[in-house]
Amino acid sequence: MSDARTVVVIPSPMPEWGDARAHPEYYEGITVKRIIAYALDMIAVMAIAVAVWFAGFILGVLSFGLLFPLQALAVALVPLAYHTLLIAGSRSSTLGMRAMGIKVMSIAQDSEAWGGRPTLLQAMIQTVAFYGSMAVTGSLILLVTLFNPRRRTLHDWLAGTVVVNDCSPGRRTA
Repeated sequence: MSDARTVVVIPSPMPEWGDARAHPEYYEGITVKRIIAYALDMIAVMAIAVAVWFAGFILGVLSFGLLFPLQALAVALVPLAYHTLLIAGSRSSTLGMRAMGIKVMSIAQDSEAWGGRPTLLQAMIQTVAFYGSMAVTGSLILLVTLFNPRRRTLHDWLAGTVVVNDCSPGRRTA
């Protein structure tokens, strides 16, 4: 007769980066870093959008104008694709975020199962909510970060994410 034991694993209620008071190193200077990272990202998005526009123009000319309507759609999708795919990627950060030493992490209950990275759905919710709230409030929505310890914005809350300093080994924080 074998002795079968059942091991019950109780997941932690929140990853360590979810507690700003216990781990302040994740949140030091995060607001300023996010602003600079966004400015860097806008430069990257504009460069990609210009390249997409030129490619669309060439395809439009070659198709005798039939593909010109797709040019506008492709350019409009550049910011959505840029932010969503990079945030949901293996490094959980856009190029601007990488330059500033920050990344997006999920605070969902089971997020540690995939290393704390946001899912593609979380990244898309965050991106769409970001651009939507910025368009409606003219950037005033970002003042929310000044009134909570994790410096979360509305789009962070809606997506179940938080932006933290990248404290991984070998990574220096600015």
